[in-house]
Amino acid sequence: MQAYPDSLSHLLAEMERIDLLLRFQIAHQRELSGEDEQFRGLYIYEQEVDALLRKPIGLPQWLSPEPAWPEDLASELGMLQHRIEQCRQASLQQGIELRLERVRQLFELDPFDIDVLLVCMAVEFDLRYEKLYAYLQDDVSKKRPGVGLIFNLLAPSLEQSIAARRNLQPESPLLRFHLVEMLEDPAQPRPPLLSKYLKTDDRIVQYLLGANGIDERIRPFAEFMDSGDAAEDDPLELNEETRQGMMSFAAAASESHPLVLQLQGAGAPDKLRMAQASCRYRNQRLLVADLERLAVESDIEFNRMIVLIRREARLGDAALFWKGAHSLNADQRRSTFLIFMESLKHGCPLSFVDSEAGVNPADVPLGIIYHAVVLPRPGFIQRGQIWRSALAAYETDTSPHGIDELAVKFKFSRSEIRSTVETAANLARWRNPDRPRITLNELYEACRLHSNQKLSALAHKIVSRYSWNDIVLPRDRTEQLREICNHVKYRDRVYGDWGFDRKLAMGKGLCVLFAGPSGTGKTMAADIIAGELGLDLYKIDLSTVVSKYIGETEKNLSRIFDEAETSNAILFFDEADALFGKRSEVKDSHDRYANIETGYLLQRMEEHEGIVILASNFRKNMDEAFVRRLHFTVEFPFPAEEDRSRIWESVWPEATPRNPGLDLNFLARRFQITGGNIRNIALSAAFLAADDTGVVEMRHLVRATQREYQKMGKLVSESDFVAPFKELAAIGET
Repeated sequence: MQAYPDSLSHLLAEMERIDLLLRFQIAHQRELSGEDEQFRGLYIYEQEVDALLRKPIGLPQWLSPEPAWPEDLASELGMLQHRIEQCRQASLQQGIELRLERVRQLFELDPFDIDVLLVCMAVEFDLRYEKLYAYLQDDVSKKRPGVGLIFNLLAPSLEQSIAARRNLQPESPLLRFHLVEMLEDPAQPRPPLLSKYLKTDDRIVQYLLGANGIDERIRPFAEFMDSGDAAEDDPLELNEETRQGMMSFAAAASESHPLVLQLQGAGAPDKLRMAQASCRYRNQRLLVADLERLAVESDIEFNRMIVLIRREARLGDAALFWKGAHSLNADQRRSTFLIFMESLKHGCPLSFVDSEAGVNPADVPLGIIYHAVVLPRPGFIQRGQIWRSALAAYETDTSPHGIDELAVKFKFSRSEIRSTVETAANLARWRNPDRPRITLNELYEACRLHSNQKLSALAHKIVSRYSWNDIVLPRDRTEQLREICNHVKYRDRVYGDWGFDRKLAMGKGLCVLFAGPSGTGKTMAADIIAGELGLDLYKIDLSTVVSKYIGETEKNLSRIFDEAETSNAILFFDEADALFGKRSEVKDSHDRYANIETGYLLQRMEEHEGIVILASNFRKNMDEAFVRRLHFTVEFPFPAEEDRSRIWESVWPEATPRNPGLDLNFLARRFQITGGNIRNIALSAAFLAADDTGVVEMRHLVRATQREYQKMGKLVSESDFVAPFKELAAIGET
């Protein structure tokens, strides 16, 4: 027997068989119907009521207990079915794609399911079937095949119709994969099953008719990617064990043994590239679905979209990549997370999940293989090589030492480095369109743009304004601050090249305590360190972190540290003793939970590999367990007279007009205040001068000092301010 030339020819042959079934039923109904055909479906006669009462339960009114097929129609149907089967087998042997057959295999449909699809799909070929369905259902308004009509056509006996109900249960393939939609008449709420009607899903109709486009309903959440889009070289530097494991798992994935790989460690783009590499190994496409966008939907709509995405992956013979699974990890999304996990059981043979969070084995549905794979981020040497490779295509004056600094400070993945270089190139084009040349400053700016996207919602970003010349500290303290910067600059060399990471299980980050009275320069020092390292500084707002509700403080801190892991930023906890204070003796439940919070902080501080600066006005208030884990403790002393003089001299901007006769040494000697107070006084004096002579005079400074003392709530004697005026009078000022 000759094979079908294409899939559509096979579909039309099957529709011819359905058409023959409909012809028989219409002919048989005509024999049994009344004489008043013009009022059929609009009026019920008394004789018809009597016939309904006599009819056995479960049989339609127009059928005898079993309709008998005329010999010619039965012979024609038998020959047609035989011919269809022979052509189908010949087509499959020749490798011709038959989409109806593929749908049957993909969704494990039985012959009854296939016939339901075809009966519902007939109206997509020819609208005359709408009138035929209305005639058979004795109602001119019923133009779609109802469940009762489908049972009459395909399962005419009572036993057959009862058995066929399982094909239209929610867990049946037809409804579970949304191959057909079961609809209700709005005028008849909560109807029985037989009164509901069916419609073949639009995407299934398009697929059977040869269309390859993605389902329009999931287009905002998903897109296909060819495995050939990935670079031919290995997208990640994997050890041989990980590489072989992934390829072996990918090769073994099948319908009977679906495999789900949770990818951890690397950045999302690199995880995607690794999934593409695995698909290339299987000669498959990849369907990428964005769970973060889907997570905003209701659970009902989320479940529906998940089913449609899984179905699209099956139709497209693609593996699935679930991007942004972290959006389902929150406690309030627990039900959505469980819906997603359950959906993996009915997914495609190979799926990838982009998530860093561990999964409780109890949440993994039976019947799938769920395995977590840690994809390493590139180390310092690899990052340097990637930076050099990415910059090779651009004109740049960046030195090898500058590239090494970038590789140390920003723990970017391969794809993040390439995106950062493109951003830096765009910045260079914006500033110099004629000759765009990437400088180190543009690379740093691009690095910061690619970091901290989510940390801004959890903390306040401090823009660096100060330099080493702005801070006044004892020499030893300044050296400590520079040592902190060196600790960051050379940590990959010490931990990686020199092997100290193998000696330390935790504590590879940098934890620093700044202790000293308010106004002595703790925030300025953090600002200077961030500017020196080219990193962003984020100040944690304790009012948004500390909560009176049990467990909420830990959750808030967990979010901050989780984001900081990949944000390449410095976390600055001001007044840290509110969070990191001494643990107390447990006298009530409040003390116990406060100690639990402190213990949780200790754990996260040890695990965090970034930079954390704690500022406290009183070092003695800090928990000793924290102090032991600190890499640096810098004491910010109250400034002595010499230091106050240096602060008075350095606080003025160059453009500020000042009287050359300002006696700043006198102010430093007479008023024992901190650098923060001195800055406030200088600013207030500038405003007083702007409203007076336009030049900062001694009297402006004395008046501003008096206001600062009042603001501080300090009692001052008149003599503190009379003496300065006497000296001013001596030099001719009024």
